[in-house]
Amino acid sequence: MTSPDSTSDSLLDSVVEHMHRQLLDHGHHDAAAIQQLLVEHDPLLDDRTVIDLIHRIHSRVSGLGVLDQFLADPAIDEVMVNGAGDLWVERSGRLECTGIIIESATTYALLERIVAPLGLRIDRTSPLVDARLPDGSRVNGVVPPLAVDGPLITIRRFGARRVQLPEVCSPGVAKLLEWAVQSRCNIIVSGGAGAGKTTLLNAVTAFIPPDERVVTIEDTAELRLPGRHVVRLERRPANAEGAGEISIRDLVRNALRMRPDRIVIGEVRSGEAIDMLQAMNTGHDGSLSTCHANSPIDAIRRLETLVLMGDVALPLAAVREQLRAAVDLIVHVARQPDGSRRVVSMAEPMPDGETGSSISVNVLTGPSGELVTLPSRPCRAPHLGPALLSWVAS
Repeated sequence: MTSPDSTSDSLLDSVVEHMHRQLLDHGHHDAAAIQQLLVEHDPLLDDRTVIDLIHRIHSRVSGLGVLDQFLADPAIDEVMVNGAGDLWVERSGRLECTGIIIESATTYALLERIVAPLGLRIDRTSPLVDARLPDGSRVNGVVPPLAVDGPLITIRRFGARRVQLPEVCSPGVAKLLEWAVQSRCNIIVSGGAGAGKTTLLNAVTAFIPPDERVVTIEDTAELRLPGRHVVRLERRPANAEGAGEISIRDLVRNALRMRPDRIVIGEVRSGEAIDMLQAMNTGHDGSLSTCHANSPIDAIRRLETLVLMGDVALPLAAVREQLRAAVDLIVHVARQPDGSRRVVSMAEPMPDGETGSSISVNVLTGPSGELVTLPSRPCRAPHLGPALLSWVAS
C-alpha cells in the first residue's frame, strides 16, 4: 500500500470502509481529520494515494458516495439509480450505462442523506419524495412497494453553466427574445420533459434590467437570475402528517403583495394558471413561465385546460379572452436527435375566426427555427422601439 500503482481498487475500498467506520466514531469529517487517521492507519501511503482516499472517504461520509463523481461532471444532465439495475446517466443529451450497481441499502442511505436535512422522509408509508440538492439539482425518490425492483433515485442536475441564447436558437430569434424581454412582453416557454425549458428561461431572464424587482416561484428553486433585486420563493410540500403544504398557487397570490415588477413562475401545471394570467393582465407585464406542451398551439390549449380545471368557474370564452390579452409570445423548445436542445418554434396568440371566440397562433419561425416574420401585437413598452425587420432571416 505504498504507491498507487501497487494498490488495488479492492484494497483502497477496504481502506475507505475502515476509515468510514472510524470517522463515525471520531465525529470529525474534515480533510485534516481524515488525513490524520490515514497516516495513523498506514504511514507509508504516498501523497497521491492519500489525496485520492481523502476525496473518496469524504464523499462517502458527507457527500453522495459514488454519485458525486457524476454530479461533478458538467456534461452530465441526469443521474438515474435503477433499483437493482445499472446506474445510468444522461451525458450531453444521450443516455449512457455506467456499469455501476448500487446496493439497495446504499440507495436508502443516499435518499435519507438527501431528504433528512429538508425535513422530509421516504419509507414504505411515504414512498415518494421530491427534494433538491444544495446546488439546486432536483431529486425524485421512489421506494418499495411502489418501486418493484428496489429504491430509485433520479437527479436532474442544475446547469453547471449559464447557456447563452445564440447557443440554442437562430440569431434572429435571439434578437427578438432579447427585445421581447426588455419590452416587457409576457412569455411562455413550452416543451416536453427535459427539453430545456428552465435552461432557456434562465437564458432569457438575463435581459431583465438588473434593478427591477423580480419574484421567482418554483417547485424546486433552479432559476438563478443575475439581477440585483431577485426574490426566490419555493413550494413547500406537505409534511409526513399531510399538513403544512404551500402550493405554487398560494405563492403566486402572495407574490402579488410583494410589489414585483415581474413574476417568473418556473412551471404552470395546475390552478395557478388563472392567477398567472390575472397577474399578467393587471400590471405585471414582462412576466415569464413554462408549461409542458408539444407545440405553441398545444401550449394555449393546455393553459385553457389548466384554468378550467381550477376552482374558478369561468366560461371558456372568458378564459380565452384572458389568454389572448395576457400572453404575447410562446417559445417552444425541443430536444434534437443528437441530444442538443434548441428553440424550434415561436408564435403569438391570435383571435381565430370572425367572432374571435377561439385562439390560433401566428407562427413567427420557419421549419428550421429561423425567424421569418415579426410579431404583430402592439409592443408593451413602445418607448424602446419596435422589433427590427433586419432580424428576419433573408
